[in-house]
Amino acid sequence: MSLTWTTEEIFSGSEHSDVLATEIAFGNGDLIRALKIGRIAGPFKVVNPWELQDKGGAVRINTGGYAALPFGDRYPPLVEFVVRYLRDGDSMGLPQQAITEWRAALEYNIVAQLASVAPSHSDSQVFFLNSGAEAIECAIKFVMASRPGATYFVNFEHGYHGKTLGALSLTPNPEYQDLFRPLALNVVTLPFANLDAFEIALRRIGADRIAAIFLEPIQGEAGVIVPPREFLGRVDELCKRHGILVVADEIQTGLGRSGYWFASIEWGGMDPDIITLAKALGGGLTAVGATVARRHIFKKMLGGTASKRHSNTFGGNSLAMAIGLKSLEIIREEGLVERARALGKRGQARLNGIAERYPRMFSEVRSFGMLFAADFLPVLPPRMSMGQQRLVGELTGILGLLMWHRAGLQANLSLNSRRTVRLTPALTIPEQLFDHVFDRIEAAAEEHHDAWHMLTHTAPRTLYDLSKFALSE
Repeated sequence: MSLTWTTEEIFSGSEHSDVLATEIAFGNGDLIRALKIGRIAGPFKVVNPWELQDKGGAVRINTGGYAALPFGDRYPPLVEFVVRYLRDGDSMGLPQQAITEWRAALEYNIVAQLASVAPSHSDSQVFFLNSGAEAIECAIKFVMASRPGATYFVNFEHGYHGKTLGALSLTPNPEYQDLFRPLALNVVTLPFANLDAFEIALRRIGADRIAAIFLEPIQGEAGVIVPPREFLGRVDELCKRHGILVVADEIQTGLGRSGYWFASIEWGGMDPDIITLAKALGGGLTAVGATVARRHIFKKMLGGTASKRHSNTFGGNSLAMAIGLKSLEIIREEGLVERARALGKRGQARLNGIAERYPRMFSEVRSFGMLFAADFLPVLPPRMSMGQQRLVGELTGILGLLMWHRAGLQANLSLNSRRTVRLTPALTIPEQLFDHVFDRIEAAAEEHHDAWHMLTHTAPRTLYDLSKFALSE
């Protein structure tokens, strides 16, 4: 093998016919192969922050990105800032054992924003990492250091907290967990939004043996599952009464996506002990994760000579901190939290109306802020074995994704819900383009009417290749 591709070739737009083959050969090949079957593998070019163009020239609205594109792709104000940072900045790139203005400023601004809605966090501390899963891993260690005698963790059905080994223990999906058992943590999984089940678990296990609960205020990868508002506040109250730590996973909902800076606090009435952030913090340009913990919890793990007990090489690097700082500024200065709430209500009304007009296409639609989800009815009858139902559910979600792709939308599958396709449009999306998202969903529903028509509107070869791929596991 020899190095044959250069950065200059890529910048110049030189075409390589073997891009797809190379990804299949040397990357996560089976994932790329599945995307290739559906003709959604790309590569895509950025037309503007909110639209993508494929190699055939078709332009689609980008509502994908799993909520990690708060401003869309390559948002000009952020790009211009990064260019200025690289041209004019003189900070160390990796200041692991030195102070830096960028990290200090981002720490201060995160804590200040949090304290503005949760005053008890006014002296909290921040640990920076590279992803949401790393932020969860860090939170796990904070919990274990703070409550060493408590060995149980509580999570909730269909929750998603990442796939690294600690985070995986808190992501109760057999598809992701089973190969890696025994898992790293002793976890008790409860039904989401079921307060009675939580109170029973407290009595059965013993509150002094439960170290913490981990929860998303709105379950994202489950398909935008919204609990009763009072559930979150009541769980928080019970945990505080018994000394159980509350970890709010705001990786997807936090920093505006939900229509709130912190949905667990402002909407749910919680006062979490630890909050995890990522996605929006990177502005769609880089990876930034953060774990925010009360000062006494932070000190339990990283106090005094134990301050080296947790570390990472790239967490807190100056470029990431600068992008995070500018991202917070953009969210605040452009009023994106309030905009997400307003546009979210508008999108919710459109999505509900479409579902009502096409009841044989959708079983349910849900939304919260700029998180939208549609559950499609199964494309085949439900009278079948559990294994067959799983495959039909998987096929239904993929066909829904392909249908919307053909209609001009780049969307997301849900990692913890098979028949669900989600939309996470940029918080900056122009209003006219935002309305076009739902126009295209409605046009696709009008064309198909029934969920099973997604089968008849898909090329037989594509269906054959998808079936063959699914059965090749």
